[in-house]
Amino acid sequence: MPIITKELALKIAKKLKAEIKNRPGRPHDLACIYEDGLLIAQFGLRRGSKKNLGHDHVPNSLFISPHDAREIGICNRYRDWYIKTLRKKGYIKT
Repeated sequence: MPIITKELALKIAKKLKAEIKNRPGRPHDLACIYEDGLLIAQFGLRRGSKKNLGHDHVPNSLFISPHDAREIGICNRYRDWYIKTLRKKGYIKT
């Protein structure tokens, strides 16, 4: 069983207020996360009805651990925490 399922990836995208970009003719949509008008992270969302499809690429794309990505998806972490974490890691300039 994958760590990050499609269902959990969608929850993560929603909690991080990602802008979902539909890409016709491509197998994935893109969840794009912006801060102050700048793209800070993005990850692919597979199309299809199978909710158990693996999206284990999400943590790497978000620059966080699999544990933290799951925590975002299951409501223990929020966008504010994510933005602060990326600032601490130097991915977002303050």
